[in-house]
Amino acid sequence: MPKMTFVETDGTRREVEAPLGLSILEVARRHNIDLEGACEGSLACSTCHVVVAPEWYDLLPDAQEDEEDMLDLAFGLTKTSRLGCQIRISEELDGLVVMLPGAK
Repeated sequence: MPKMTFVETDGTRREVEAPLGLSILEVARRHNIDLEGACEGSLACSTCHVVVAPEWYDLLPDAQEDEEDMLDLAFGLTKTSRLGCQIRISEELDGLVVMLPGAK
């Protein structure tokens, strides 16, 4: 099973199992990672904003216009920011690293 690493706001790294087909938001919830996702993945908020490690960013599918619009409202926006509800785990993303906004 693929794995991914969340870097929490205090710098703690948590490597977790990331089942194929789940979104980053769903993976976070399975492992009690503090990633809100207030709109349940309906692209009506930016509370599942994550910062993708630069070495992984180019492996992701491009963000759609709706996601980009919501990202404009996100706290701590960076060049590699994405919404966790919009990225699905694939074999290619085994080892993915994402930081929660404000992470060191």
